[in-house]
Amino acid sequence: MARHLITSAIPYINGIKHLGNLVGSQLPADLYARYNRGRGHEVMFICATDEHGTPAELAAKKAGQPVAVFCAEMHEVQADIARRFGLSFDHFGRSSSERNHVLTQHFAGKLDENGHIREVEEKQVYSIDDGRFLPDRYIEGTCPNCGYDKARGDQCENCTKQLDPTDLINPRSAISGSTNLEVRATKHLYLKQRAMRDQIETWIDSKDDWPILTTSIAKKWLNDGDGLQDRGITRDLDWGIPVKKGDQPWPGMEGKVFYVWFDAPIEYIAATAEGTDAKGQPDSEWRRWWRLDEGAEDVTYTQFMGKDNVPFHTLSFPATIIGSNEPWKLVDYIKSFNYLTYDGGQFSTSQGRGVFMDQALSILPADYWRWWLLSHAPESGDSEFTWDNFQQSVNKDLADVLGNFVSRITKFCRSKFGEVVPEGGAYGPEEEKLIADLTARVRAYEGFMDHTEIRKASAELRAIWVLGNEYLQSAAPWSTFKTDPEKAAAQVRLGLNLIRFYAVLSAPFIPFASDAMLEAMQSDNRDWPEDVPAALAALDAGHAFTTPEVLFAKISDEQREEWQERFKGIRD
Repeated sequence: MARHLITSAIPYINGIKHLGNLVGSQLPADLYARYNRGRGHEVMFICATDEHGTPAELAAKKAGQPVAVFCAEMHEVQADIARRFGLSFDHFGRSSSERNHVLTQHFAGKLDENGHIREVEEKQVYSIDDGRFLPDRYIEGTCPNCGYDKARGDQCENCTKQLDPTDLINPRSAISGSTNLEVRATKHLYLKQRAMRDQIETWIDSKDDWPILTTSIAKKWLNDGDGLQDRGITRDLDWGIPVKKGDQPWPGMEGKVFYVWFDAPIEYIAATAEGTDAKGQPDSEWRRWWRLDEGAEDVTYTQFMGKDNVPFHTLSFPATIIGSNEPWKLVDYIKSFNYLTYDGGQFSTSQGRGVFMDQALSILPADYWRWWLLSHAPESGDSEFTWDNFQQSVNKDLADVLGNFVSRITKFCRSKFGEVVPEGGAYGPEEEKLIADLTARVRAYEGFMDHTEIRKASAELRAIWVLGNEYLQSAAPWSTFKTDPEKAAAQVRLGLNLIRFYAVLSAPFIPFASDAMLEAMQSDNRDWPEDVPAALAALDAGHAFTTPEVLFAKISDEQREEWQERFKGIRD
């Protein structure tokens, strides 16, 4: 049994996430967690809400709530939607937790102790009308690189270029829209990443199995222009983790908080601790996942994220851990994703553009979305969501292939043998070939899942479903029954066992349908088919089952047209 630590990039608290956010981190992480649990491995799957920084403050202001109240309520909203999408987190934490306060301050103190922090007097934009300094995300303007007119002061979400607020053309306050801005002096702490550049590059170079997308972004930040830069880790904000050296004050930093991108990745560790706290377990339980000196030597740590998060996870967070000189677990594999686009443009939380998770669940169950998103995951390039493609994929893959198989075999058995697995007959060459073909496909499926090749894994799973349909069509037990009922019984027995077999293999992708199939087969046997022939004999003759309702309903042209019209604009 292996041990897998799995983290998804933590979503901002500033609103309900869209489908692009979902497929870029949480959903593939859940797929991998479910798969490894299914294989019998020990899994710790962690996520949280990212509650600090300007997005939280701006969203709370828009909602007319104190930021702490807004964050608490939105955490519950996001946790509920995650549950309804079947995201199987071992713990879904909060970056505003006391655990994260203590750990973030601890890391900052260690970094300073080891000479990795410097104090910098810098120029920062001050809004005269708002009466405050404007951290980077409080400033909007036109990107000097691509011309996008809603670029933020830290990064352009259109071209992903890292920016400083003073780089923006026609800058304005994101709070009031005021252009009455001036530059004033303020002091901040910087993480001396540049001094750790060679150490970080050596570590990245050792990861020769990482996706090209991950390493290419990391290398670009390491080498382009002036190379890796020191990074500010504090901000002039009220909401956040107060700047301290461990549990001691930090002279000159009174009234400042840690920058959200410093504390957010530390929340992976803190959320694990929050989870053990919630269960009343001792600290040793979370530390065995994170401390190499306390049991984490055999842990494989995999992170999932969109490409815009890669720089912070390949450079800044590792710099924090390396610079602490403490034996914390570093990530082993970073699975990064390109963007899912919508109707020719980007999904955007800040612009309210696209289909959002709550909206998606209001029109169809989670598995419809899970299947389409994962089978079209933007791994090698951007993927585009279109309603036509969504309809075709759901109808062909889920309804025509998997759902049709389950319906045909259960209804036929009920009509000829009753709602029990029939006895009699023996497998012939056709059944033996099917079992051999399935064995080869399952091993290939496992290989793709082990290496998080998600689109290839989904194609392999679909091919496994297709084999059952092709067998059923070829064997035609409804015809065989007329001349050889014993042989038809064997064919049906294999078909019913395939339903349980499909339920187990499909659970990482479509967990709710998997549960429905197992319930119909009246089986709680979720054992992974290491031995395919044995797995296809799990339901003995005489085992009772029920004929399920339609597993997946087809999407009609009328539904598709209605949804296309409803979601063509901007969310209010």
